[in-house]
Amino acid sequence: MDISNENDIPVQRTACREFANRRGWIVIKEYYEKGISGYKVSATKRDSIQDLRIAAEKEEFDVLLVYMFDRIGRIDDETPFVVEWFAQHGIEVWSVTEGEQRFDNHVDKLTNYIRFWQASDESQKTSTRIKESLNQLTEKGLYTGALHLSVIRLYQVDGSTKAERS
Repeated sequence: MDISNENDIPVQRTACREFANRRGWIVIKEYYEKGISGYKVSATKRDSIQDLRIAAEKEEFDVLLVYMFDRIGRIDDETPFVVEWFAQHGIEVWSVTEGEQRFDNHVDKLTNYIRFWQASDESQKTSTRIKESLNQLTEKGLYTGALHLSVIRLYQVDGSTKAERS
């Protein structure tokens, strides 16, 4: 399952496929969530996560592979339990960059929780940096990707047309 922005999806997809191939796994389905934030949107409202849960209950797959675990989500008080749910339903949960998330003992559970607590914190820091950058660009009068409208009034002065922007 690759969940990311549009530019990262091909890179993550390739990395996941190569990882699966090295282990002799067959990729039977891939899920993408274009424009969905794993930090802002609960797993209960994400179609891909819900589809994966249904498929897991039907025993349609054995391994859930992501590029990084934070692709599953970054909500610190939710995502650890989403990952654990899959493991409790017999699904191995793997990351290309972080290996397998196991739940054999209390330390595994704590590691799982800390991972998503840290991912949530990183999302907050990233949000703060982006907001500050956009504010600075806006203060400099630079385009920040927001809708920009110019309203122009044409009027005649001394026989020539003048424009006034508002």
